[in-house]
Amino acid sequence: MHMNFKFCVYFRTVEPLEYYRRFLKENCRPDGRELGEFRTTTVNIGSITTADGSALVKLGNTTVICGIKAEFAEPPAESTNKGYIVPNVDLPPLCSSRFRPGPPGEEAQAASQFIADVIENSEIIMKEDLCIANGKLAWVLYCDFICLDYDGNILDACTFALLAALKNVQLPKVTINEETGLAEVDLKQTNPLNIRKHPVATSFAIFDDTILIVDPTAEEEDLATGTVTIVMDEEGKLCSVHKPGGSGLTAAKLQDCITRAVTRHKEVKKLIDKVINSIKPK
Repeated sequence: MHMNFKFCVYFRTVEPLEYYRRFLKENCRPDGRELGEFRTTTVNIGSITTADGSALVKLGNTTVICGIKAEFAEPPAESTNKGYIVPNVDLPPLCSSRFRPGPPGEEAQAASQFIADVIENSEIIMKEDLCIANGKLAWVLYCDFICLDYDGNILDACTFALLAALKNVQLPKVTINEETGLAEVDLKQTNPLNIRKHPVATSFAIFDDTILIVDPTAEEEDLATGTVTIVMDEEGKLCSVHKPGGSGLTAAKLQDCITRAVTRHKEVKKLIDKVINSIKPK
């Protein structure tokens, strides 16, 4: 692959897919990564002091912040012993020129729905744990995600930010006064959420219907013939497979994705545990 720099830039601009194929033939990518290699991943927790829990995740250039606010609400009439978790993903114009001001676009809505499905399918938190008094009072966790820099693979970044932010939440002790029927909040006594499962997402782009690359950049997503996201928990249980159209996957290829997702789960869990342990009071 000996091309001079000017020709290289020209070739990448005019024939981006052919440019990529030349790298893929050599089992590498233009950014130097192998096909199964993630970008450098970092996480900071507790960065938003006004939120009840927060996390900032970087996957290469892709940067997502998740802030969680806890509020009171009446439990739903059909499930009087449950609280609520409400995710919302915002992809503002500041994170990429592909997004426009105004109401959430298709990709932001799809990402919000994906996170809602992950919460439901993985049972990361049982909604019963958010009930304070049956039929009277429950917690609502508003999980707001803002993308600060968009360079592909938003779903992995959001799922990681959700898990890290939930693990950072501390809720005050709440009791119902029998006489007045009002809630009494003790801010001095706080408890973490009961995180029951640790879902981790691993996304792949499919090139030419056959080649799988992990953690695609925005450019790779645009050139791909399809994408797939696998969500696993720590027990190796498949929480969800998100496949929005595009190229089909053979059973063997899907198994390859699941195997890589199991390894990725260990990497992410290690990273999150390290950060949480580093900020624990000694």
